[in-house]
Amino acid sequence: MSTIIYKDSEANAIFIEDANGAQFLNSLHATVDNNLVSITDTAKNFDLVTALTHSEIVDQNGVAYGATATESCDALNVIFTTSGSTGELPNITSSTTINVTQGDTINYELTADYGVGYEWSNLPSGLVTVDGNIRKLVGGSSLSAGTYSPTVKAINYFGEDSETITINVATPAFSDTKSVKFDNLDYLSTNATNVDSILGRASNGSGSSDAWTISMWVKPVASQNNQTFLYFGGNDNNNEGHVWLRYYGGNSFEGFMLEFGTGNNNLKLLTPTGSFPRNQWTHLMVTYDGGTTGSASGSLSTYYSRFKFYANGSLVSTSNTHQNFGYSGSIKDELFQIGKKGSTTSYIRGGGRIDELALWSGDQSANVSDIYNNGDTHDLSLLSTPPSHWWRMGDEDTFPTLQDNIGSADFTMNNMTVADIVNDTP
Repeated sequence: MSTIIYKDSEANAIFIEDANGAQFLNSLHATVDNNLVSITDTAKNFDLVTALTHSEIVDQNGVAYGATATESCDALNVIFTTSGSTGELPNITSSTTINVTQGDTINYELTADYGVGYEWSNLPSGLVTVDGNIRKLVGGSSLSAGTYSPTVKAINYFGEDSETITINVATPAFSDTKSVKFDNLDYLSTNATNVDSILGRASNGSGSSDAWTISMWVKPVASQNNQTFLYFGGNDNNNEGHVWLRYYGGNSFEGFMLEFGTGNNNLKLLTPTGSFPRNQWTHLMVTYDGGTTGSASGSLSTYYSRFKFYANGSLVSTSNTHQNFGYSGSIKDELFQIGKKGSTTSYIRGGGRIDELALWSGDQSANVSDIYNNGDTHDLSLLSTPPSHWWRMGDEDTFPTLQDNIGSADFTMNNMTVADIVNDTP
């Protein structure tokens, strides 16, 4: 059979295939004797090819290197000379940095001057070399965001070059494409103990340790009053403490009310008419500074001041009422529901929507602008003070579970279908 010889331009090495198989080689020299061509491995000082006619030595296309033995010898020595035949050390020439986004597949090829063999070490799981070409890496789509640092060596008979390949896997760009729609008896629930450290308290407010912040994008639709957007607290909402955030849509009022306490002892704060219009998205944020909330008549203004409402990043005034001068008791961790008040009704009606719900353990009034972000939904985990719990409300979720992207309080969708995750966002 013919001896196939050609230069791999990317590896800058010589490829020889004959009856003994295929191999990469450098440090070669061709000679002519009695009109026959021989090729010597000068590094090891032995003949790889001995006394072949010029027509038996061809390139990868099956074409002879010359019409005579001398022409063939000269042509071979040209490519041997430019492929490390004079004793050069390997030199890795390809980029040593790979930048991808999480979920992307890596397709990388190492190149090196005068390389003959290659070795990889510390490759992350899921990133492998290609059969038949160890210089190529493929895979990596399962890699988590972060930096990985495998090592590669290019080797020839005179030494080696070693480099660290830095693989930077970036977090995908933020995309908000879904929200959750509520109607009829639809609601979300999770174990209230998972958020007790945020919304619960043992007795009257003790200060910043009891403070919290609720943030969500809301799109009310129906005109009914008492549509529950969030409820946390006791099973007996008449006699046990709770945080009840409800929408007042009747008679074009279009505002939110916070009831803090029990049905018999509470503070009620109501936003102005038109502050949260129906059929449009508005960012709602409610904060509590953790201070006392009852029960002295002379301190009512102080109790009310513990809470603040924000609409689209701006502080809004509230109309305030109370029963029995507020509430000084505990907020239990028995129920945490979105779209339903306690064990009773007061559901969201008409297809009202919620997106990007988040809770903070602390009063985030000073950071309202960063959270609202000029009306653009964004990755809340990247804030200087990220939330303790964050539900994307459809994005990256699998029905019937809405994932808590920071904490461990996944919601279950009750009386709902996958069609209640909709493509409607701020």
